[in-house]
Parts: sequence; structure tokens; C-alpha cells
Amino acid sequence: MSELIAVTGGTGFVGTHLVNRLVQEGKQVRVLVRSRKKAQEKLPPSIEIIEGDLGDKEAIDQLVNGATQVFHVASILQEPSTPDKVFWDIHVEATRHLLEAANKYKVERFIHFSTIGVLGSPKVIPANEESPYQTKDIYQITKCEAEKLAIKTFKETGLSGVVIRPAAVYGPGDLRLLKLFKFIANGKFRMIGKGNVYNHPVYVEDLVSGALLAAEKKESQAQVYIIGGESPVLLKDWVAIISRTTNQPITKHAVPFFPVWCAAVLCELICYPFKIDPPLYRRRVQFFSKSRAFKIDKAKKELNYQPKVSLEEGVKQTCEWYKQHGYL
Repeated sequence: MSELIAVTGGTGFVGTHLVNRLVQEGKQVRVLVRSRKKAQEKLPPSIEIIEGDLGDKEAIDQLVNGATQVFHVASILQEPSTPDKVFWDIHVEATRHLLEAANKYKVERFIHFSTIGVLGSPKVIPANEESPYQTKDIYQITKCEAEKLAIKTFKETGLSGVVIRPAAVYGPGDLRLLKLFKFIANGKFRMIGKGNVYNHPVYVEDLVSGALLAAEKKESQAQVYIIGGESPVLLKDWVAIISRTTNQPITKHAVPFFPVWCAAVLCELICYPFKIDPPLYRRRVQFFSKSRAFKIDKAKKELNYQPKVSLEEGVKQTCEWYKQHGYL
């Protein structure tokens, strides 16, 4: 019988790609999901499904018992109206319960998915694994606490584990960056500011490859690895690649940043008291103003990680998926 791999977040964007790859490699996979129906629709029929919630210790025990590896991918995306407690419960407490279960059932390897968001907007770029934490919003704060908890557990208990920090993940199935692609494809995109800030995309299949390498590198105990694309890219250049791929020219008339930032602040002030998600908020606007660029040297050297999908090819594959599913 093949080894059993337990996965949280298996029906999410990254989780779906991870589960599919594991199944393709002949692994037996067990997932913890809130909706069995959704899992059956999105994932291969051979997987084992545990229906439950990350807040349910019994469901977590069912997931982990008998597993050789645990991939903790589950996360909650930031929405302005989501209470802070939800982030603490999903990111920190659920991680704590999973780590306890992994120790209890003697899991051979624990792969914790963190985020480059724990570094905020680094003052010195490209940043690396030694760069200081700079957390500002509740998403970053709780993901950071979960990462630190995982590292502490790996060091103190001997549980074999590693932390990976994905860069800006994109690819088929991604709906987080859909608005960017969609606005460019329909000719409605306007650059906010000059577009001279760095982003660091990573194609989802490259991220999965990095995670699988980290799972096998048992010598890498309690280490952190940034998994990104080959290099950062200026936002204006990324937009240009999407523009060429969708055959939609970009207007040269950019929107000044400051008025948009003020509008975002105003939207938040008006909407938050009424528990309404603002149509525009600061975190979204910061996409156009904050540089996020990282080194992947450590993953290359210690994990033999090598991103294989160029940004041009990744954008092409992503656009094709959007078109096939009626988004573009």
C-alpha cells in the first residue's frame, strides 16, 4: 500500500493542484473538507474524504491518524468584514491542533504552508528567509503566529517538519487575481500609479513541486523556504505580458495613486461600521504601491528547487483556463 498523505485545504486553489499531483504520483490521499460534495466535484475519486471543520479536533484526528505526511495548506483569505477571531481560529488554533495530532500519531513529515505576507512590504529587497517579520493586518499577523508555532514545535518536539512561504501564487483555478486579468482582457484596466513596483509571482505547479521537494528533504528540519518564480517582475511588465496574451492594448493614461488611496480609506470608514465589505480598500490599493521581491536561493540550494514555468507560459495557461470556464 502506498504511503498516506493528509491534506488540509484540499479543495482550494493550491490544495487542488497539490492533491492532483499526489494522486498522479500514486500516493494515497486523505483530505479534510467542509463539503464532501465540493470535494467529490473537484478532486480525483480515489481520495479519502473526511468531512469536518478545522475547529473540530475529532475531525483533525481522523485526518492525521495513519498519515505519513501532513500538508497543511488551508488558509482563510482576507475579507474586510471577517472577524479577527476567525483568523486566529483558522490560522493559529487549527495549526496547533494539527501539530498536536501529528505528534500524537507520529507523522513522519509536516509541511506547513505559510506566506511571504509575514514579511509585509520588506524595506530591503529582494528579501529572504532571514528578513524580519513585518506584519500589519490580521491575515499577516495570524499567519506569522502560525508559522512561529510550527517552527517552535518542530524544534522542541522533534516532529519532522518544514515551513514554506509561497510567493504570489497564480495559475489555472486562481480567482484571487482574476480581477486583474479580467480588467486587462476587457480593456477596462487602468494602472494606479506608475507600475514601477515589484511583484513576485509563482506558478502554482512550481509551488507544488517546491512543496513536494520540501517534504522529501528530511535533513531540512524546522527550516523556512521561500518558493517563488525565477525572479520578481515589475507590475507594469506583468500587466504588459497579460495584455499581449489577451490581445488587449493597455491605455497609457494611469490613475494617480494618492486620490485612489484616499478613496479606499473613505470607503473603509463608511462601510466598516455597517459590516459591509467596501468596494475599495487599502490592502487592494497597496498592490500598486508596495514592492514585494524575494530571493529563492535557499530553496534552490537546499531543496534543488527550480521553477520551470516562465511568466509568459504561466499567464498563457491561466488565461486559457479563465476562457474555458467563462471568466474571460
